[in-house]
Order: sequence, then structure tokens, then C-alpha cells
Amino acid sequence: MLRILVLGAGAGGGFPQWNCGCAQCRRARAGDPAAPVRTQSSIAVSADGQRWVLVNASPDLGRQLLDRTALHPVGGLRHSPVAAVVVTNADVDHVAGLLTLRESHAFPLYATRRVHDILGANAIFNVLNPEYVARRPLAPHEPEPLADATGDSLGLSVELFPVPGKIALWLEDPTKPGFGSVPEDTVGVKITETATGRHVFYIPGCASLPPDLGRRIDGAPLVLFDGTTFTDDEMAAHKVGTKTAARMGHMAMSGPDGSLTAFAPLRIDRKVYIHINNTNPVLVADTAARRVVEEAGWEVAYDGMEIVL
Repeated sequence: MLRILVLGAGAGGGFPQWNCGCAQCRRARAGDPAAPVRTQSSIAVSADGQRWVLVNASPDLGRQLLDRTALHPVGGLRHSPVAAVVVTNADVDHVAGLLTLRESHAFPLYATRRVHDILGANAIFNVLNPEYVARRPLAPHEPEPLADATGDSLGLSVELFPVPGKIALWLEDPTKPGFGSVPEDTVGVKITETATGRHVFYIPGCASLPPDLGRRIDGAPLVLFDGTTFTDDEMAAHKVGTKTAARMGHMAMSGPDGSLTAFAPLRIDRKVYIHINNTNPVLVADTAARRVVEEAGWEVAYDGMEIVL
């Protein structure tokens, strides 16, 4: 049985965002049950319910590990069900939480060579002692069996594949085309339970849905997809920023080029939006935008959501 646990459903900054006073964030701070708090995006996946693979390590990882009993130590003075970590890119939202995992816990860190090179060039990540944390490279388009620190199989395989997007904000070079982006800078992940073939696609950042990506995910039992904004100009409309979703490397939900339209012809059993910005009205249960996405067959992820395939 393949278990997927949403550790965080929010985009960078979470919901409410610490420095945002928009109406939605105010509702979340007030404890409005229609606007539950969401930490920053990451998931955990397990084939046996005991050993878990983290997919991305958000800045909120410490809180997420405390909030989810499935990830609490069980037996022994030093233990964690976290058996491996997969990082999809070098975004701060996805790697900052690695610093939380520095207490001499043995686990392999899986990522592309490009991400490993970026982490290796930043001395702060040396707190992940190489005697405990083996850095294992993943090649795009090549399914890789996942194993724990001792080499024991975790009953899962992972395949990374490039999707439209851009380089991490902190690595942007304005003098280069596309700010210096290369295809490996934004990837999706297919995670498969090796015994059964059950699988999930996790794509927290994506700028468009070209035909090859549509064919890849068509017929999937579950897709967790980029839900950053509802409209492309959402941040400007809320007067809390100037960047469009496209400029940030994300695909808005609505509009002729949005994910609602792009996914409509695809045969996917369950479609779940994740990585949702604090400005996105779908975060609040009683909004018109939430009704639109639900009527289109989408679910909106929340912290603690668990899906079993």
C-alpha cells in the first residue's frame, strides 16, 4: 500500500505568511476554520507505513516532523522514521529544511547532480555530516530504487523528469537568458511502489503543461500539482507584490492557459493542488474560487492530508 502524507500544502512563506496582512491571512491568524494554517510545501511517502521518504525539505520541516505522529521516533533513544530524502530543486523552499536534519541521523539524500553541486558549493550544508548523510545522484528519466542508509530497499522507486519552470530565485542571473535556467532546475517526481506499481506524480512547481508532460501524467491514479496562484496577476491584484505567476515559474489555475483548462481532457483519478500561495483564494473553503476548482474535480491539499493508494 502506497501512503502519501502532506506535510505542508502552502507555497513559500506558508499561510498565513508572516509579513502579510491580506484578508485571507487575517482569517487564518484568527483561527477561522475555513482558512486553516498551511506550512510550506513538502510530502512524505511510504510503502510500509514505518519508513518514510521526505520529498523536499521545507523551512517548516521541524514543525512538520513534530505535527505528524507517523514521523515521531519509535523505539530507542535516537530514532526517526525518516529513511531518505529526495530534493527536487535548489529552491530555498525545498532545501532549507535540510539544516533541520543535522543531528547525526543517517539517511541518503537523493537529488540531481546539479542540485548536489549547488548544495556542495554552499558550506552551510556541510552540517549534514557525510558520515551519516550519503549524497546519491539521480539522473532525469531514469527510475531509481530508493534505499535507506544501510542499503535496505524502501520498496519505492523515484523518477525525476524536467518540467517547464525556472532556476531558484537565489540563483537567478539577470545577465543570462531565462535567468540562467537549465532543464533540471524544475522537475516533477514519479514515486512508485515497486511491489504493486501504484504511483503518484508530485509536481509542486510547473510553468505550463506541454503535450509531452500531459501524456506522461494521463491515466495517473494521483497527481499533486502546482497550485501557487488562481490568476496570473494575483499578487498585483492583492497589492502585495508585482511578480506574475509566470515570472515566478508557476502556472496559474484559471484562464485559457491555466491548469484547470490544461488538465480537463486528461484521465486522472485524483487531482490535488499543492504549493498554494497565501494570496490564492482556494485556500479558503467558502470562496468562489474554491467552488470552481472543486466543481472541476480538484481537491485542495491541507497539512496532514493522507492519501492511500
